[in-house]
Amino acid sequence: MAVGFEDYGPDCDSMRITAFLDIPGQDNLTPLARLEKYAFSDNIFNRQIIARGLLDVFRNFSNNEEDFLTVMEIVVRLSEDAEPTVRTELMEQIPPIAIFLQESRPNFPLAFSEYLMPIVVRYLTDPNNQVRKSSQEVLLILLEQDLIFQNDIENKVCPILLDLSAPDSDDEYKAEAVNIICKMASMLSKSTVERLLLPRFCELCGDGKLFQVRKVCATNFGDVCNAVGQEATEKFLIPKFFELCSDSVWGMRKACAECFMAVSYTTSSEVRRTKLSPLFINLISDPCRWVRQAAFQSLGPFISTFANPSSAGLYIREDGTLSIRPPAQDITPISGSTSSCVNITSSCSGNPEHIKSDPLTEGISIETSNFLHVENSHISGMEKRMTCPASAEEELIQSCQSDSCYAIKDANDSQVNNCQGLKKACSGSSEDLFNNFLYWRTPLPDISQDLELLQTKTEQQEEGCCIPDTVCKKCVASSEIKKVLESLQEHMMNDPDVQAQVQVLSAALRAAQLDSMSDSEIKNAEKSHEEVSSSEPSSTTENQNTVSSASSQNELLEAKVIQSTDSEKRLNGTSEHLQKEQRFDPTPFEDHKSKLQDIIPQQLLDQYLSMTDPARAQTVDTDIAKHCAYSLPGVALTLGRQNWHCLKDTYETLASDVQWKVRRTLAFSIHELAVILGDQLTAADLVPIFNGFLKDLDEVRIGVLKHLYDFLKLLHADKRREYLYQLQEFVVTDNSRNWRFRYELAEQLILILELYNPSDVYDYLMHIALKLCADKVSEVRWISFKLVVAILQKFYSNNASALGLNFINELIIRFRHCPKWVGRQAFAFICQAVVREECIPVDQFVEHLLPSLLSLASDPVPNVRVLLAKALRQTLMEKAYFRNAGNPHLEVVEETVLALQSDRDQDVSFFATLEPKRNIMDTAALEKQN
Repeated sequence: MAVGFEDYGPDCDSMRITAFLDIPGQDNLTPLARLEKYAFSDNIFNRQIIARGLLDVFRNFSNNEEDFLTVMEIVVRLSEDAEPTVRTELMEQIPPIAIFLQESRPNFPLAFSEYLMPIVVRYLTDPNNQVRKSSQEVLLILLEQDLIFQNDIENKVCPILLDLSAPDSDDEYKAEAVNIICKMASMLSKSTVERLLLPRFCELCGDGKLFQVRKVCATNFGDVCNAVGQEATEKFLIPKFFELCSDSVWGMRKACAECFMAVSYTTSSEVRRTKLSPLFINLISDPCRWVRQAAFQSLGPFISTFANPSSAGLYIREDGTLSIRPPAQDITPISGSTSSCVNITSSCSGNPEHIKSDPLTEGISIETSNFLHVENSHISGMEKRMTCPASAEEELIQSCQSDSCYAIKDANDSQVNNCQGLKKACSGSSEDLFNNFLYWRTPLPDISQDLELLQTKTEQQEEGCCIPDTVCKKCVASSEIKKVLESLQEHMMNDPDVQAQVQVLSAALRAAQLDSMSDSEIKNAEKSHEEVSSSEPSSTTENQNTVSSASSQNELLEAKVIQSTDSEKRLNGTSEHLQKEQRFDPTPFEDHKSKLQDIIPQQLLDQYLSMTDPARAQTVDTDIAKHCAYSLPGVALTLGRQNWHCLKDTYETLASDVQWKVRRTLAFSIHELAVILGDQLTAADLVPIFNGFLKDLDEVRIGVLKHLYDFLKLLHADKRREYLYQLQEFVVTDNSRNWRFRYELAEQLILILELYNPSDVYDYLMHIALKLCADKVSEVRWISFKLVVAILQKFYSNNASALGLNFINELIIRFRHCPKWVGRQAFAFICQAVVREECIPVDQFVEHLLPSLLSLASDPVPNVRVLLAKALRQTLMEKAYFRNAGNPHLEVVEETVLALQSDRDQDVSFFATLEPKRNIMDTAALEKQN
């Protein structure tokens, strides 16, 4: 009886059911009675076969309601079988039976709910592990396909899961129940999950008995948050998430780090910034290496949840491609913000230029761009750009006042105007312009004016200024400078720029102190300074001579300033270079140690930038740089092009990484990054890296090649034209067997044709196409033939018929008269494709290509004649031009076809005789094999 039954499946037809139920001999039972007999046979294998063929049984008896209900009762009894394998077989048939019952719902609307659903629920508590696993899988399938009534979910499924996950439940059942609860949360309605499952899930997150339960909760935390929505997440789940992130078991913290992005996605921006960001920083600094590794892998995705399309100026289309938002929507001012970037240039005459808006930073939020670009004449005669944050208003004004800015009554109008211009520039509200989050150190006051004004101090004193007021103001300036120096001490060791500023401030402090001393004290200070200078062998001869030859207080102060600003002069040597880069750099003054932005918490960005640190690879993960490169486009999209300066150095570091996998990752995404940055930043920062990738390993070059068209179309025409000559370098690969590389090149060239004019295509791309058409691999040749057709279409569609004719002559020489039969076969295929695509005028075809094509009828190789027969019979003669009886070329074509029909080779005669509408064979494979 059992012979062949093991092959039964849910897709068997009615004839098999008849064979199953109408077994000859032995008894005269009806099919239904025989079904019941074998369903409860003592032979376990018989019962397994019955369970496996239940779908066929239902189909056979669905026409009779009474018989159908009898089968249902048999199934219910079979579900109580003592053999676990029978119960497992039965459970595996539930989903297809449920689908069948849904299709037959008008006849049996409640059959599944009354008979089969209780079986699924009961098997969730089955003592056999395999049966339980099977029932859990079936339950999730039924929920996913929406085959369970809402009433059954609330009254049958959820109660049993809540019982199994109760605190006093068996540990094994509890772990399985919480896994089902987490997975089914995304399949149920928000109200159902929040009302029935969310309270129990919160309890399970704090289960102190089994860490496996907490681990499942942590792993699926993001899915549950997404199911209940933002309000319930912030109210109930975020506190539990904090507990899991501080769990004593490192596996819990690791699971939290892995799902951090999903949790952040369902929260508000305020919660994300104020609560989740500090929590994530704790995970990144976790003592367990595996937790840190997972956290760094999730850092980029977590940062991407801060993205705001309105500020980034980009959006993602429905097809998943990144696109630039229209200009009208590109500028979305933030509430309470105003115009952001102001350039103030003070000339020697002290007349400030008009305020100008930086086009690159237009529309940027106020916190990232409220800097004043102050360009003043420096004591060294070189222009220096310094930032003037609004928070330094009081320090700057006091600094100006302390050095007799108001006491000057001589003709030094330019300095007075400069000082007043600075005060006016910084006269905005500090509460509106300054944000403590933006600055990692106390802002520095502009002391360049102070140093200049110190030179006129002696002269000012002789004019009889108010001594007590002046001294008081100078004391205030000294105290302010001391405060700034103290704030810079902790950063002095690692930042050469800070060291230079400290030296300048120290000189200003000494000058302010000397300013309040008497003449005798000044002489004593001069003497002691000379003694110290003579005892220091490290002092330069130039500075010693300057100090020893100082004959007045003014010269002494100038010497001190020169001595303390040596390093600052070296720093100013790059001023010209920075000014050149300013048109591509949206920030007013870029310090490579200071990456200021307001899109994401600064600590997150600092941690992300540290992923390129070689020490991270040793202490966290050897592939951490690859994870950084993988998520960099998402981070760049979040920060926006106005904050590209924060990522520029990191991107360049990744692009020169020793691991080719890191560079390969960047190569595959450089076109997306170009969309994010725009044409100016792309030309300045991405094009050099793109050029480096072109000369890299094939594993890296393939990433650039796959999206070559996408990148080139973003460049300006003149910049794009520079790559014409470099395209032929793609033909040469490290491994000649890497034919897919050349195949990809041909596909990209078909798209790239639209980016260049016909002359450039003829001079550069045509030769690459001809070379690919002669490739050793047939797949490369066949795609290259399509490239040739596209080039011809390019010529004739742009009225470049002369170039098209030259190309046709080149094809005839290279392929029609090729000594190898593969080349002549390629010519037949090219002609067929030209006719099919109608890429050239028909008169041009019959004049220049048709004679050479028909001459292949006498080719000695049958494979060439086969393709000729197909081209003539299935393509050429189907065109209206050749069906016209008055066509002078029709007779020649028909004669050639008749000759091919009588060819000695059977394949040639077959394809020459075959009618186009009867061509049901796919001969493409045959052609490619040739």
